[in-house]
Amino acid sequence: MPQFANWAGGIMKGIGITPGFQSMLLSTFCFSLANLCVKFVSHLPAMEVVFFRCSLGVLFCWYGLRSSGADWLGSSRLILALRGVFGTFALFLFFTTLQNMPLASAVTIAYLSPVFTAVLAMFLLREDVAGRQWMFFGMAFLGVVLIERFDPRISPVYLAMGVASAFFSGVAYNLVRSLRGREHPLVVVLHFQFVGALAGLLSLPFIWTMPVGKDWLWLGLIAVFSQFGQIFLTNALQSEKASSVSIAGYSGVVYGLMLGWMFLEDVPAGLSFVGIALVVGGMIASIYFSKKPEAEQEIHLTQA
Repeated sequence: MPQFANWAGGIMKGIGITPGFQSMLLSTFCFSLANLCVKFVSHLPAMEVVFFRCSLGVLFCWYGLRSSGADWLGSSRLILALRGVFGTFALFLFFTTLQNMPLASAVTIAYLSPVFTAVLAMFLLREDVAGRQWMFFGMAFLGVVLIERFDPRISPVYLAMGVASAFFSGVAYNLVRSLRGREHPLVVVLHFQFVGALAGLLSLPFIWTMPVGKDWLWLGLIAVFSQFGQIFLTNALQSEKASSVSIAGYSGVVYGLMLGWMFLEDVPAGLSFVGIALVVGGMIASIYFSKKPEAEQEIHLTQA
């Protein structure tokens, strides 16, 4: 993976793409690979996949915190726990939609989370939403409706679960933002991973399906690619303002289309492409025309 990152980074530097933008593209690509691996274990219960993903994530975070010397318990423990609960709900629902919908469509619906983040921030963090952003939010939701109507493989039930996942992500992201400057970033991630691992562990006696063969490989890669995605994401946001790299986050839809076509022969049906374009266009326009893009449009690619 480091060799790949250096190779890809060299190419992008050669064509004038900034380091932060490079990191964001690599982050989104890693998360997209993790999403593809989730598709390969669609026969396993989604909560079981959450368990493996979060359990390995706990180990990665624990090692990082030991190296940095930060207090893993944190000080805002109630908020950290709530962030973990809402993040786990969001991750479970997202994995469920990944397993039951075309890859690009599931990823596109997940990109509604900044809408809920901005709307909920009005009430939780007392932040304003620019008037014209409501038009772009409406445009994005219209796109979701079109995705469902023009793709017979997407049932209203899984569409509703995808939207609910984006909503729970919006709640989790607002909780994360309320912790800004108060907790080490890895502490926040650790608590999310821990709650997910614990919830998955408690569910295993009721849902356990033994992974066989390459299932173990896919489960491991889900955690590894997610962790690399988080590392590149952190690098991107530490290198430049969120508003400068945020649009690169929506390359996940392109990756989803490409990977779905290459590995799953999974391409959105007909006019559902129009819906995908509306969602992505609406969110990018919202970022571009936001009065406070740095505050309102942070990148949320940690998969809840």
